[in-house]
Amino acid sequence: MKLISVNVGLPREVMWNGQAVQTGIFKEPVTGPVMLHRLNLDGDRQADLSVHGGPTKAVYVYPAEHYRYWSDELPGQELPFGVFGENFTTEGLDEEAIRIGDQFSIGEARVVVTEPRMPCFKLAIRFERPDMPKRFLKSRRTGFYFGVLEEAPVRAGDEITLLSRDETGLKLADVTRLYTTERNNSVLLSKAIATEGLPESWRGYFRSQLGKLET
Repeated sequence: MKLISVNVGLPREVMWNGQAVQTGIFKEPVTGPVMLHRLNLDGDRQADLSVHGGPTKAVYVYPAEHYRYWSDELPGQELPFGVFGENFTTEGLDEEAIRIGDQFSIGEARVVVTEPRMPCFKLAIRFERPDMPKRFLKSRRTGFYFGVLEEAPVRAGDEITLLSRDETGLKLADVTRLYTTERNNSVLLSKAIATEGLPESWRGYFRSQLGKLET
């Protein structure tokens, strides 16, 4: 497993549907070491901290393998690394394989998998396609977030090493399925609610879903 590209960007103002919008989705690859902090990388910021950033969303990760899918889906669309707003473009990490709470080292840094990404309208802005958030979620190629356990510099080319995993734990893809196609899966809902590494915002949402099923 490897860190292929490190991508950063500061919030900028753009026009969308006739309104000025602040967004940090425009990321560009950088060379050399970049300091990874608890809440972000040097040179990177999130625009709307009510839904982006924070300890469970410090780093957005997107598998490089998904770029081949989008190249077929969006012919003619330029797809440089970072185009999905990701901080880390990676090789060898997959939503169906990794689990909530997995811990990895990247160079001297240590990170933990927290949750999948749920797309918002900022993705439509980046691609100039209003349908992009819906297509992104439907693809289930969502990418995911790291929390930062130990700060350290990271750089493209760093090896990513699995440090710990609960093999019976909740898959990242299970969270997305519960949100989209398996909302009535009470067994999986219960498992998600019991997953301590899943942020409380998700666990509370799933408690509500389970409560509706039980009544």
